[in-house]
Parts: sequence; C-alpha cells; structure tokens
Amino acid sequence: MTFGVHAPILAIAVPLLGAFALPVFTKLHRSLRDIWAAAVGAFTCAMVITVAVQVFTSGVQVYTLGAASPTASVVQGGFPIRIVLAVDGMSAFMGLISALVGLASLVYSFGFLKEEQGKTLAMTLFFLLWAGMLGMEYTGDMFNFFVFLEVTSIAACSLVGYRTWESAPVEAAFKTMAMYTVGGLLVLLSIGILYGEYGALNIAYLSSKVVGSQLDKIALGLLLGGLLMKAGAVPAHMWAPDAYGEAPAQAAIVLVANTQASLYGLWRVLFTLFVGVLSAPAVGWLVASLGALTILVAVLAAVTQRDLGRLIAYGAVSQIGYMLLGVGVGLAALSSRQDWGLVAMKGGIFHMLNDAATVGLLMLAAGVVRRATGTKDLASLGGLGHDLKWTSGFFLLGVLALAGIPPLNGFASKFLIYESSFRLSPILAAIAVLGSILLLAVFARAFQGAFLGPRLREARPASPAMLAAMGILAAVILAMGLAPGFFVEHLVGPAAEALWRGRDLYLAAVLGG
Repeated sequence: MTFGVHAPILAIAVPLLGAFALPVFTKLHRSLRDIWAAAVGAFTCAMVITVAVQVFTSGVQVYTLGAASPTASVVQGGFPIRIVLAVDGMSAFMGLISALVGLASLVYSFGFLKEEQGKTLAMTLFFLLWAGMLGMEYTGDMFNFFVFLEVTSIAACSLVGYRTWESAPVEAAFKTMAMYTVGGLLVLLSIGILYGEYGALNIAYLSSKVVGSQLDKIALGLLLGGLLMKAGAVPAHMWAPDAYGEAPAQAAIVLVANTQASLYGLWRVLFTLFVGVLSAPAVGWLVASLGALTILVAVLAAVTQRDLGRLIAYGAVSQIGYMLLGVGVGLAALSSRQDWGLVAMKGGIFHMLNDAATVGLLMLAAGVVRRATGTKDLASLGGLGHDLKWTSGFFLLGVLALAGIPPLNGFASKFLIYESSFRLSPILAAIAVLGSILLLAVFARAFQGAFLGPRLREARPASPAMLAAMGILAAVILAMGLAPGFFVEHLVGPAAEALWRGRDLYLAAVLGG
C-alpha cells in the first residue's frame, strides 16, 4: 500500500485507532501504552506532512471513500452522498498547525501527566480531539464537518473537566459544553437548510449551486454564529478563558488549535461555499469589526487577572481577534481584489501559526509553574527564575513574540495586519496596535511577578519531556521570526491564495472539469 496516496484518510484514522487502542495497551503495560502513543503521534505527523507536501507541489488533493471519484455514479441533477476529503493549501496549512500542536502536547504529556490522575484517559481524549481537528480541516463535506466538529466538542469538554476531584475544571467544562452545544446546533440547522434546498452535502457541489436566496443568507448567518461561538470570538467568548485556564497545560494548547479549526471552517464557508454570492463587503466588515472588538475586550480583561492561567487564556482570546481582523479585511476587499486584501489574508493566516506556537509555549510554561509550585496565583509566586531558568526563558520568549516585538514571529504577522487593516479603516488598525501594547504591559507584569525578584517558594524543575516540548515550540518561534519570508512564501502564501482566488481550482478538483 502506498501511504502517500492514502495519507489524508490515514492522518484521521490513525489517531482514532490510537485513541481506542490506548486503554488496551495500558492494561498490558504502561510502557507499551507510551510506545504506542509515540508511534501513533509520529505516524500522524508524518501523514500530515506528506499531505502538505503533495498539496504544495501538486495542487488540491481529493480522496474519496468507496468510489473512484467524488462524482462517480452521479445521478441526473444530483450528487452522491459519500465521504470525500478535499485538501487545498489552506487545509494543508491547518493540518500542519494541528500536527505541531499535537506533537508538542504529546511530548509534554509524557512528563506532565500523573498516572494516578487519569493519564491514560487524558491521552485517549487527546487523540480523539486530534483526529476530529484533522477531520474538520480535511473534509470536503458539510455533514462530515459537523460530525468531526462534534467529536472535537466531546473530546475538548472531557479534557477540560475530567479531573472531577477539582470543582473549577468541572464548572469550566459545563460552560464549554453549553456553548459548544448551541454552536453545534446552529451549524447543524444551517446544514439542514442547505440540504433541503440543494439535496447535497458536498461543499464544492453546494458552492456551485448556491444562488444567494433568503434561505442561503439564513444558513450563512447560522454558520457564522455557530463557528464564531466555537472559536471563542466576542461576544460568545465567555467559555474560552475558563476552558483554557482550567484545562491541564497539555490539553489547553490543543484547545487553542481546536478553536483555530473552527476558524478554518468559517474561512471555508466564506471563501469557498458562499463566496460566489458575497459581492458586498458587509460580511468582511462584520468579521473584521468582531476581530477588533475581540482584541479590545480580551486585552482589557487580561489587565485585571491575577491567575497566570487565566491571564494567558485572555491573551489567547485576543489573538483570535487578530486572525478575524486580518481575514475579515481580506474578505471586505475580495470583491474589488485590492492587493492589500491579500496582504491582510496572509497576515491573519500567518498569525494562526504564530498563535499556535506562541500561546502554546506560554501555556506549557504555566503548566510547569503549576506543577512546580502548586499554584498559578501571581500574588503567591515570585523568583521562580532561580529554579526554573529554562522555563523562565521560554516564557519570556513567548511574551515578546505574543506582543509582536521584532524580530520574533509575532511581529511579521501583526505588521501585515496593521498595514492592511489601516487601508480599510485606521480605527481598526489603531485598536490592533493598542491591543499589542497593552498585552505587552500585562505579560511583562506577569513575567516580573512570577519569575523575577526574591525566591518565595521552592520549585521543582521541569522534566526533560516538558522542556523538550517547550523547546519544539520555541524553535518554531525563532525560525519564523528569523526567516518569515520563507514561511510566507512556502506555507502562508499558498494557504491565502487557496482562499483568495482558489475556489475555482477547488471546485474543479472535486467536481471535475
């Protein structure tokens, strides 16, 4: 069997198999479980990279289960209902983000999770969440997108709240579940409307048939509401700080990637499914304005936080705003095809990768602090840099990158967003810049409070696995900061082009012709 041909489905199926087989290996021996988890993680990353290489070198990759092609046995006037994976530049880019975060989370888990606190359960849920994220990013079918969306919702809520011996994680999981349920119902209702209108579920086929009717607009509104809710954008962001702040560190970084998978679904809906009827820039203005509002609200909320985990959580929510702002500006300029619109798209998409690495690094460092001291209360911390030298260095790197300080990776993506959003509205650009300044001040205070000054308590050093996971993300941050042009040209550019002007290629690859 040629793995390259089947790489898209293997990237989804292998972590699913890994999740269900993990408890069996645990019954045999814990070392077998860890070997199995490492093998599944390595193989999944290899398949994701294989898919990305194929897409970036050969174009859109289409994989159909149970038929020679998506359109095989098409009846007159209809489209067969079957599982179709359609991976373009944007899908492949998102897969790489999921692989990066998944790898860091898995490595960190080996040194962070305790056997007596549900290590096997946490790793099983992680693999389920990983498979669901990749399924959302690779699927070419709206109903299967909903199925994978629900898989991620169940796994994510369970990861937040499985530590039932503590009250705060359970409460956070309940809030997350409530918001995910409402968001999922909105998505399902919109899919039902589209299926009732056009009798099909395939994204490419629906895109070729959508005419912009009143029902189409209702379906678009429902999809916008459901996916923005799942992504944690203001005003539906109230679950995210609780979930990020209370989830164990190795799970929190995957939750961030999960929100980005929902954002990817939003981009797919706007730029592939409905782009043919979005002639007015109103939706783009709406997305960009929500992005600016998300930045402002999240940063102001971060100012008042005394818990290191929740402070980072609000920082993560603010970064969702930058992604919405960049892509929203691009969407507003799509009908006129202004060059700065594509620049905005590149900035917003590049920031997705930067956010995964930067916020992920901060969350892992916060996990080390919690594990070493038993608390994340900044009032009880201080002088940890004496005992946690590597962790303090990683945290400082993450703070500077998150604030967009040159020459780190956050500067490149934020500069593209500042430049292009100013062309649409100077007010939007001013809010984005103000958010970065305030965020730097907030995180500088957090770094000083946790790591500098006299030692207030002894801290256990991080394990080698935890340091290795943070090292992976730190290396990515430095690489993207020192060579942003390489990443923009080879990864971000193709992803942005796939949305900006790649709809016709996507439809041709799936439907033929």
